[in-house]
Amino acid sequence: MISQQEGHDNSGFAMVMKDLAGAFLHYKNFPLLSMACTGRGVQLVNEYMEQHGFVQVAQWVPEVDRQPNLKIEAMPRYVFRNYDYPEIYRYRTQAEREDLLLDTRLALRKLLEEGNDGYVYSFWPDVLTLKEIGDPADIATYFRLWDDDSRLLSRNIVVQCRQNTNYAIVRYAAHPFFLQGFTLCANGENTFFTKNMEFQKSLFRGYIGFESDSQNFLYSLHYVLHELKWPIRYFKHVITPLPFAEIEARPDREVLKLIRESLAHLEINGPNTIIGMLPDSTMITCCDSKKLRPVVVARDEKMVAIASEVCGINEIMPERDTARDIYPNERELIEIRNDLEIVRWKQ
Repeated sequence: MISQQEGHDNSGFAMVMKDLAGAFLHYKNFPLLSMACTGRGVQLVNEYMEQHGFVQVAQWVPEVDRQPNLKIEAMPRYVFRNYDYPEIYRYRTQAEREDLLLDTRLALRKLLEEGNDGYVYSFWPDVLTLKEIGDPADIATYFRLWDDDSRLLSRNIVVQCRQNTNYAIVRYAAHPFFLQGFTLCANGENTFFTKNMEFQKSLFRGYIGFESDSQNFLYSLHYVLHELKWPIRYFKHVITPLPFAEIEARPDREVLKLIRESLAHLEINGPNTIIGMLPDSTMITCCDSKKLRPVVVARDEKMVAIASEVCGINEIMPERDTARDIYPNERELIEIRNDLEIVRWKQ
């Protein structure tokens, strides 16, 4: 936030936190509902969750700072609740539970949209999502994010200090985006938005909204890893495939040609950097096929961080060894594992 005060457009702030501590430390196995809504929205959600067998086990309500002159379009209520699964799901498979959580989030979103009563961002174990419109620094003041009070802590965080810039300013459009354990934000634009969107609508019921062209990246990541169950290295081949002439010279050319032929509508175009987090907390980053947007990966002894501009890294890791910084090229996908190992996949 601090390093980008001259560059951001004062439109919003959002973050997804995973592997939570603090107030959520003892509820990691219980799905956490993250939403912002009206008082009526809270009532609607209460009724829905009770009718469908969910039992609330914990709740954290942020103690907001309502000082005057903050540039924030605050919602009346912010709800972060852990629920136990309905009785009939306690012994179901992981896939069945994931389907339940997705369908519940989609149902709650539709329920709140009907009366303009709020927004549901995520409903997933050990994941918290916060999105708001306004000046990022003022949003942080409002939610007391500058305070180190040990209540809002996590091991992995994906954050962006601006709202969507290509379409309407709405909370759902704020990066990062979340779906079934997958988190993603982007810096740039996708000029294949319409082509991606029309194809993705037919692939999976969770691919909805499309308030931002960057949601295409999340849905493609989810489709490649969750639905097709391919290794992460193939994600880059889907969104930025190699030219046919280069494919022909490779020993895996038959696989790569099939990818291009079957998933051509998931190819992206335009300047962009993608930063993502997978369900197992692995973090990834990659660039467009021409490297038109910057990105840097840096580390010290306790942390690895990715930022679309090096000024952000300089703010949080001023004492790091800059010689170890990695600037991914247009043919790479960087993977950061939970032991902080950095793996560079060459396309």
